Amino acid sequence: MKALTTIILLILSNIFMTLAWYGHFKFKEMKWFGNPGLIAIIFISWGLALFEYFFQVPANNIGYKDNGGPFSLMQLKVIQEVITLIVFVAFMLLFFKDEHFRWNHVIGLVFLVLAVYFMFKK
Repeated sequence: MKALTTIILLILSNIFMTLAWYGHFKFKEMKWFGNPGLIAIIFISWGLALFEYFFQVPANNIGYKDNGGPFSLMQLKVIQEVITLIVFVAFMLLFFKDEHFRWNHVIGLVFLVLAVYFMFKK
């Protein structure tokens, strides 16, 4: 159960992280948003990143083996990175129609999934 809770919290965290880091590229398309300056974008991103931390910190706390969780520190980090890329690819495909997901991206993701496999290998 702790493993599933950790992964769900990491997914939620990465959704907010992706919105904070890349969502502002779409602000200009939102008529109600106008054209915010860089300082406004930074503060909006900080606000989104706050929610990222609301999920990331508990995920790491629950999942870390020294706190009774199932994962080592390296395993947590690699899981988080793979989730980050999966969330990012979904975000990119949904919101950035001019970006393309190519075969070399798939190969790169396969290698990252292999990294997760090897991180869990005893």
